[in-house]
Amino acid sequence: MGYLKEVVGARELLANLALREIRGKYKRTVLGQLWSLANPLALMLIYTVVFSLILRVQPGPGDPSGLNIFALWLLAGLLPWLFFANSVSLAMGSLVDNQNLIQKVYFPRIVLPLSVIASIAYTWCLEMLVLIIALSIAGAVVWPWLPLVVVAMVLLALFAAGFALMLSVANVYFRDTQYLMGLLFQLWFYATPIIYPLSYVADLSVNTGGIAGTNITPLDLFRLNPMEGFVDIFRTMLYDNRAPEPISFLICAAWAAAALTIGLFVFQRRDARLAELL
Repeated sequence: MGYLKEVVGARELLANLALREIRGKYKRTVLGQLWSLANPLALMLIYTVVFSLILRVQPGPGDPSGLNIFALWLLAGLLPWLFFANSVSLAMGSLVDNQNLIQKVYFPRIVLPLSVIASIAYTWCLEMLVLIIALSIAGAVVWPWLPLVVVAMVLLALFAAGFALMLSVANVYFRDTQYLMGLLFQLWFYATPIIYPLSYVADLSVNTGGIAGTNITPLDLFRLNPMEGFVDIFRTMLYDNRAPEPISFLICAAWAAAALTIGLFVFQRRDARLAELL
């Protein structure tokens, strides 16, 4: 409890570090924050051409929205994934990148990874706003679901924070962590139904049956992926325009709570030795 009070007491430092990240990211650029939209839009264009026009991936129309625009369907799942992957990838290196500061003065070190996540969350909010406007122009009725979308964004941010806290400590001990995670994130991306619908995995499970003679199907394995649940609830609200199943929200909340609890525990246990290890 004392550690949490210390973190809350450093909220002003956290805000200042997050603002530094936001202002410094696109400093001395002509387009400024507009560059934050470049990466997701470029990926959307590439994946739309490859998977929609060439490989003919057909996710089907939104139910009940009736939308049938692959690019918007893709972005509804891609933006949450990019936030998660970028947050964890950058936050896990925040302790090593600021080792001189950590060794010179004491402050709650946890604000370093959290400030990175906060700055990326700011960019994510802008991206989601653009997506919501585009969906509305296309005919989707997104506004009734915005409160639930915000809740889902908070849950994903907490999940990313817990994951990043664990990996930032691991990266202090083993600098290979950030390179290993770079490879794992590539595998994780394709193991998450972002550029293809989960119905493809369901059809595969029906056709192949259990794996290695067991009752475990490929769909069962995909359901173990926490990002599958997060992507699903975002697509359900934004693209389909309906409320997700309550159990889906509860599962995402459980993943977020578990990741944050473990992340805080690991970080607190190792916080005192970070300056020495760096």
